[in-house]
Amino acid sequence: MIMASDMRRFMDSTEKLEKEKILPLVFKLTIPAVIAQLITFLYNIVDRMYVAKIDGAGMDALAALGIVLPITLIIQAFSNLIGLGGAPRASMKLGEGDGDEANKIFNTAFVLLTITGVIIGVVTFFAARQIVILFGCPESAIDYAESYLKIYSAGTVFVLSAQGLNPFITAQGHSFIAMFSVLIGALANIALDPLFIFVFDMGVKGASLATVISQFLSFVWIMVFFFTKKSIFGLRVKAMKPNGKRILSVLALGLSPFIMTITECAIQIVFNVNIKSATGGDKDYTAALTIMLSALQLISLPLNGLGYGMQPFVSYNYGKGNAARLKSGIRCVTVIAFVFAAVMWSVSMAFPQVYAYLFSASETVLQIVKRYSPLFLMGSIMFFVQMTLQNVNVALGRAKSALFLAVLRKVIILIPLCFALTHFVGVKGVYMSEGIADLAAGIITAVALLTSFPKVFEKREREVRASKEEHVCE
Repeated sequence: MIMASDMRRFMDSTEKLEKEKILPLVFKLTIPAVIAQLITFLYNIVDRMYVAKIDGAGMDALAALGIVLPITLIIQAFSNLIGLGGAPRASMKLGEGDGDEANKIFNTAFVLLTITGVIIGVVTFFAARQIVILFGCPESAIDYAESYLKIYSAGTVFVLSAQGLNPFITAQGHSFIAMFSVLIGALANIALDPLFIFVFDMGVKGASLATVISQFLSFVWIMVFFFTKKSIFGLRVKAMKPNGKRILSVLALGLSPFIMTITECAIQIVFNVNIKSATGGDKDYTAALTIMLSALQLISLPLNGLGYGMQPFVSYNYGKGNAARLKSGIRCVTVIAFVFAAVMWSVSMAFPQVYAYLFSASETVLQIVKRYSPLFLMGSIMFFVQMTLQNVNVALGRAKSALFLAVLRKVIILIPLCFALTHFVGVKGVYMSEGIADLAAGIITAVALLTSFPKVFEKREREVRASKEEHVCE
């Protein structure tokens, strides 16, 4: 149960969500979240950058990590399902003044994350070799991919819990603490990677071990926070009691970010399988794809951060029924997201080879990246909608709309397009399909969201007004 003093602390910390000037507040909320996503990007690519430098096996190791990437995305998808489904629900309840239910949602999320992490870890450990082969791993990279995945699976419960519980820190308005949760793991990974890979001569296994230890440190930091007085959420055995309705409400809202991530995983598997089919399993094309996917993350993750950072503002003011403030805040973050996407798109179109230099790519891989990256990244300008506004859509509790738009880009457009284009134009079609799908889905999503948001705000405002009038009559 959340005490009155806890609620007072929450109201003090969230008064800014209701009253502070919009533009300074948007920057205050989103900058830590964007930095956290950039740190996540660094976290994701540092292993790839180091293993690419392994003498005599760099491109095989890089290809192996490209194959393992979808498995790490599956883990992230489940953390999003629970964390990004539970945190906005908890924020809404806090906005409604129901702190006790908000804390029960937090405890439910903790239990779900722990159980899911154990199950995924066990399955992944014992089926590691079969998984990497199924996901289209080149023959020369199978042993590297299997060894990385087995070690990584041992820390799955910490990885999933750290990623899934961090949104509950942001939901309380502690954006900088949430950012440091990611920063601690990233810095540890950067420090441990060269130590384990090169000094201890563990190669790919060392990269995996460094990642697991780093995620464990992030997990410890997060758990310590929930035992401090700063947190209004706390672990309570009674609050962990299963409740079907509560679980379903969390999963229903988390389904959109889950689908967004799991379909990202699915398309990467589709990419790998089609590349293997079109090239006969050429590791250079798989390594080039890994680099291009990293470039895509560099563009998409900060835009995700903008959406994540705005979620407490959106959920809280939606709970209050403050339509005018919602419109102003979302308009502001949309402009910021578009400017960022436009700048990154322009750089990617003009200098695609820069991404290959980051990974010390061989000359063959560099030429593949230079040739196909403009096709692969041409639709990334629409990520200001796909990433930022989709997360705003989730924060509004629009589960069905968010789910459809999440499925649209990858499942409805990209996967069939990838198979079709690869069949007709070969390996070029693999890279081209991403750009076309991102462009088409982004336009559709922009029209859908920007026309529906005002209606949603006005409807909620009427509901809150009617509720207040009922209380007055009583």
